[in-house]
Amino acid sequence: MIEKAISPASIQSMLQTLRTHQAQASSLQGAEAKNPSNEVGKPGFGSFVSGALSQVNEVQVKSSNMRAAYDRGEDIALTDVVLGMQKSSLAFEATLQVRNKVLKAYEDILNMPV
Repeated sequence: MIEKAISPASIQSMLQTLRTHQAQASSLQGAEAKNPSNEVGKPGFGSFVSGALSQVNEVQVKSSNMRAAYDRGEDIALTDVVLGMQKSSLAFEATLQVRNKVLKAYEDILNMPV
């Protein structure tokens, strides 16, 4: 049985199989170089975080503007002002919690033994 595995025909067959797999792998790597996973149309993690922070900022600015308008005596219901302030506070707290979790994960990765 071992003689059959080390016969010249078997070795040639194995080499041919390896060359085929190598050619397939190199063609896949070439395709990945042409089409990287972070394409121009796909948003990355940084743009996602930036968008989320922009939304939180918009909520806070809107809440601040509503409160200032209420203080000036404009026709805005107090319940709308309080609700806006609560939304702003909740958005900020959620952002703060996400930041804390990301920092904790970063510290855990940094302290991992190599």
